[in-house]
Amino acid sequence: MRKLNLIVVFNEGLDEVLFCIRAKEPYKGLYNFVGGKVEEGETNDDAAYRELFEETGISKEDIELDHFMDLNYFKYENNIQVYYGILKNKVELVEEKNKLEWVAINDELLNNDKFAGNYNIPHIIRQIKVYLKNGTGIDKY
Repeated sequence: MRKLNLIVVFNEGLDEVLFCIRAKEPYKGLYNFVGGKVEEGETNDDAAYRELFEETGISKEDIELDHFMDLNYFKYENNIQVYYGILKNKVELVEEKNKLEWVAINDELLNNDKFAGNYNIPHIIRQIKVYLKNGTGIDKY
């Protein structure tokens, strides 16, 4: 299986998520989480931090990533590792190939014509928010 990662970056207020607007297929022109491929010999965590830094300029000093869940698509031979983190401070974003944009967490995330992932995006965000509220006691929802 090919290993990929998606990184959900929350702002400090936990009311916005960072998205890239895909410049190429799959999902060209749609909003998606940042992320990419895990390279041969690379740990999953190292790959997540590397991809995040390459695509956004956000470093380990700015955020602590947590491996939250995996989505396995056996027919496509893809293992998608979902990480999340909450920014520790404001950062100056550095775009690589894809335009970056902060998006408010609201029902617009259900717009499958605007957001990639066939409705996985609102599911992933909701699961992380439930965990943060119930698992850590953070009550910003």
